[in-house]
Amino acid sequence: MSDVTDLAVTAALLGDPARAAMLQALMDGRALTAKELAFAAHVSPQTASGHLARLTEASLLSVAAQGRHRYFRLASPAVAEMVEAIMAVASQTRPEPRRTAWKGGEALRTARTCYDHIAGRLGVAIADRLIEREHVVLTADGGEVTESGLGFLVGFGAAPEPGKRIFCRPCLDWSERRPHLAGRVGAAIACRCFELGWITRLRDSRAVAITSAGHSGLADTFGI
Repeated sequence: MSDVTDLAVTAALLGDPARAAMLQALMDGRALTAKELAFAAHVSPQTASGHLARLTEASLLSVAAQGRHRYFRLASPAVAEMVEAIMAVASQTRPEPRRTAWKGGEALRTARTCYDHIAGRLGVAIADRLIEREHVVLTADGGEVTESGLGFLVGFGAAPEPGKRIFCRPCLDWSERRPHLAGRVGAAIACRCFELGWITRLRDSRAVAITSAGHSGLADTFGI
């Protein structure tokens, strides 16, 4: 298929509300069962099965069997970045009355995971502090970690893992309309915050809670 055809096919897959809801439900990086995704999409298990088959065949989802269950997750960080970008653009194209009010709930707005990095007010605040301290430089189309920034990340225990994935990039936060950090740098910071027990996942939600240790740790480390 041509690039244009590939684009059209992928766009058509995301154009269905049920499939879009499934992809959004997986944006916190967890693996979910078909039953859980059917619930998230408000469709029957039979309908969900067809949608999941199409998403898996298109390499947007990966699936792993464990016991009697099959677990689905986003196939790669690139898929998460695509969904994230569409969510940001979609929020900007809504009619003005809908754009001005955030209706996702305060817990999600305060802090949440966006695939494997931190989003919401917390994610934006971390990005702001790293920029203010000249640890990170963000542009419209990319990001760079400075020498002092690399030293900070190593000292914090969040040295990014090597790999082909984009090292550092801004991601327009769809609740705050300002960038948080994505790429390997964003993922490393989120992973370290979880390891230190500064943030913890809320059950059945993309939201994360900042723990008491997190409030002091984030203040000492990032000045938040």
